[in-house]
Amino acid sequence: MASQPLVLVADDEPRITKLVAIALGEEGFRVITAATGEEAIRKAEEYRPDVVLLDIVMPDLDGIEVMGQLREGRPVPVILLTAKGSTADKAKGLDLGADDYIAKPFHPDELAARVRAVLRRSTGAAPGIGVIRFDDVEIDLERRMVTRSGELVQFSRTEWLLLQHLAANAGKVVLHTELLTKVWGPEYRDDLQYLRVWVSRVRRKLGAEPGEPGRIRTFQGIGYLLDVDGRVARDEQASAAGTSDGGAVAFPSAGSSA
Repeated sequence: MASQPLVLVADDEPRITKLVAIALGEEGFRVITAATGEEAIRKAEEYRPDVVLLDIVMPDLDGIEVMGQLREGRPVPVILLTAKGSTADKAKGLDLGADDYIAKPFHPDELAARVRAVLRRSTGAAPGIGVIRFDDVEIDLERRMVTRSGELVQFSRTEWLLLQHLAANAGKVVLHTELLTKVWGPEYRDDLQYLRVWVSRVRRKLGAEPGEPGRIRTFQGIGYLLDVDGRVARDEQASAAGTSDGGAVAFPSAGSSA
């Protein structure tokens, strides 16, 4: 029993915590619950859960504040429970490092799948293979660190896993389905919009201007490529100028930032 993953659910609605506890219990998880943010912090310190589900709106501390305090102690994975349509709260939560979010009302099967996916990401990251440098960016795959101009850049676990997979295959096009399956799990393999959102976030952290692809190039309908040496960008410029030598990229030309 003790080997089963432990989930902490924090929500001030008893019917929600009861539903989640039943749904996850039937899927083999152990579940503890909290009705307030303070209680969630206390129980997280006492029980050290494997993943935390946090309602954004609670009577004392909101879920984002709780997540911040939890992360001061250890990097526990966090899924935010949000009201349907609260786009600003979702974006804020993801910016501050949430691993995923799920909108209420939700289907129990979807909830269990999201929890399993986050647990896979938190325990199954591939080992690094060295240091990759471009522009003012350095990606240290062994130490799992990214710096820009010598300053450490904070990446959430999901952002790091996405960048790690692109960096480990630098110079190669990585298929949409491969990224979705490797980072989020097979149940996400067709969720291209989800992937676009996360790629956009990683691009910004690597220094790309809004709406620009930076070093992560898009191959429409195919996948993404981390263009470390700028070869794809040069090929695009040469093609636009009518001077391409037909050289390097064996895929349709890269798009801008989609």
